This record gives sequence, structure tokens and C-alpha cells, in this order.
Amino acid sequence: MTDAAVADTPKTVEVTDSAAKRIAFILSQEEHKGMMLRISVSGGGCSGFQYGFTFDDAAGDGDHVVRRDGATVVIDETSLEMLAGSQIDYVEDMIGASFQIRNPIAKSSCGCGNSFSV
Repeated sequence: MTDAAVADTPKTVEVTDSAAKRIAFILSQEEHKGMMLRISVSGGGCSGFQYGFTFDDAAGDGDHVVRRDGATVVIDETSLEMLAGSQIDYVEDMIGASFQIRNPIAKSSCGCGNSFSV
């Protein structure tokens, strides 16, 4: 993907209804009350970059915050560059359930969907 294509990608992340419901449920549990789901991107994984999911109790000055239906997702400024225009979804199927990121700047991803390349 060219730099121009990355620049044209909106600097937002969408949280689907399904993901918002699951995140809100997780954050309603006693051990996560008052917390937010932090999504990050770091180097590594089988494809070059990998997604990280952790819990945080505060957003930093440069963090991008997405709120939907009781769910709060926080993304640091550097990770937002790699997630711009992405959709965070929660999918349940016969094999299991997981959060999935549909990332428009990813050229390829590994089989499990936890890492990607640009």
C-alpha cells in the first residue's frame, strides 16, 4: 500500500455491535469494572505486526477512545496509524469465538488473524 493510500484511510476505528456487546460484558465483570479494552499493534507475530488486547484503567493524552453501547476501546496514537479504518468485530462460530480485526491497510495476515503485514 502506498503512503498516499495510508494517508487517505480515515483515522478512526469502528466497533461493531457484536464486539461492543462482548466488550461491555467483559468490562462489566468484577475484575474489569471501570476498565477499558486497549488494542495495540506491535512488531512481531508470523506476518510482521501483531495485535494486542489488554485492559487499562486510564486513557493517555495521545490515546484514541472509541465508545459504543457501554464498551470503551482505547488505542494509542502509534497503533492507530496501523489500525486506521479498521473494524473490530466479535465472531462466534462452531470452532470458537474471538475478536477479529478487519484492517484495510493489511496486505496479508496469518491464518489465525492475530498478525499482519503492510
